[in-house]
Amino acid sequence: MSGLALVAHALGAHVSGSDRAVGAATEGRLRAAGIEPMAGHAAENVPAGAELVFSTAIGPDNAERVAARGQGLTELHRADLLGELTRLKPTIAVAGTHGKTTTSSMIVHALRGCGADPSYLVGGEVRSTGTNAAWSDGEWLVVEADESDRSLLELTPRVAVLTNAELDHHTTYASQRDVDATFRAFLTLTDVAVVWDRPALLGLVPAGVEAVAFDVPSPELGPSGSAFEFDGVRVELPVPGAHNARNAAAALAACRAAGVRVQDAARALADFSGAGRRFERVGTTPGGAEVIDDYAHHPTEVRATLEAARTLGRRRVVAVFQPHLFSRTRRHAVEFGAALALADVVIVTDVYPARERAEDHPGVTGRLVAASAADHAGGRLVVWLPSADQVERFLRGALRDGDLVLTLGAGDIDGVGRRLVA
Repeated sequence: MSGLALVAHALGAHVSGSDRAVGAATEGRLRAAGIEPMAGHAAENVPAGAELVFSTAIGPDNAERVAARGQGLTELHRADLLGELTRLKPTIAVAGTHGKTTTSSMIVHALRGCGADPSYLVGGEVRSTGTNAAWSDGEWLVVEADESDRSLLELTPRVAVLTNAELDHHTTYASQRDVDATFRAFLTLTDVAVVWDRPALLGLVPAGVEAVAFDVPSPELGPSGSAFEFDGVRVELPVPGAHNARNAAAALAACRAAGVRVQDAARALADFSGAGRRFERVGTTPGGAEVIDDYAHHPTEVRATLEAARTLGRRRVVAVFQPHLFSRTRRHAVEFGAALALADVVIVTDVYPARERAEDHPGVTGRLVAASAADHAGGRLVVWLPSADQVERFLRGALRDGDLVLTLGAGDIDGVGRRLVA
């Protein structure tokens, strides 16, 4: 939503907006652009004659939506506005259950490095630009395409990227078949489909759409990142993990489809520093432990992040996981535990509820994940600490010089890591 606000402002609109709470980074970006965000929803926040743009998290009984209807104002879901923007420029839209933000950021970084100066709206900060969105005079628009509410179906991409397809958002999708049907419908909207080289995924590309497969079967992995060959070009990537090598291959294929030489795009990725909250290096504690934060909130993402951490050669990997959503925790507690058991020490907090209510999910707490981690950990230490304050106190006493601390989750667990290094 903050990205849409920035782009609408850049295109000449007068923009205001509100959220239940406004984070410092988001608030700073918006205010720097001349947009004043308001904390809390109230009818008086709605200007006369405005178009009201809302996210899926904002229901029809929200005070501002009620006020807008009372004034006869137009209401747009955020996907409708994003869809309008994709019809203003040729668009690269990046979809998939995992890797969307990083892959989108890589495409933006590579295109900028090649002088293409794209417009973009990404789900996290592109670290090399310091923002999640911008509108420019460049030819291309890069957007992150969200499947969580099927909003990706409102887009009009010239190039569509599909990184993977797993069942994650259980309130939207009844089955993997339902997920696949949505991604198949998304790929019908494009001219070129850049898809991970897996039969089940390539099978989603409809007839008449050019399919471009990508993969990195055996990347070289180490503390300084990864290296691999793509289209005859050696690629050296400074962010770790096999999953990021695949993300880079997807980005390179998308850039090639946009008319950029692979050699140039690969050279630009050599100084890619990542995306916000995606294996983001937060700092070092006074005792010498390095803190890295990652948005991982699905078992596949948790496993990939821990595997990447293992390539850094640290003495101990300490994983701090905050489950996100009661529904996801209930369905994937066992898988989360198995993934977290890759760490030397596992700490699990209570669930970050986001839009869900605890009373609707009786008996579901982070302890389910902790119990599964203990079952899989082979005797390694697993700690169930419901609150962030408990986690912080424990870590201040337990961390050692040379440890690597990973804060994992889509909620507010990153605050613990930032306080440890402050």
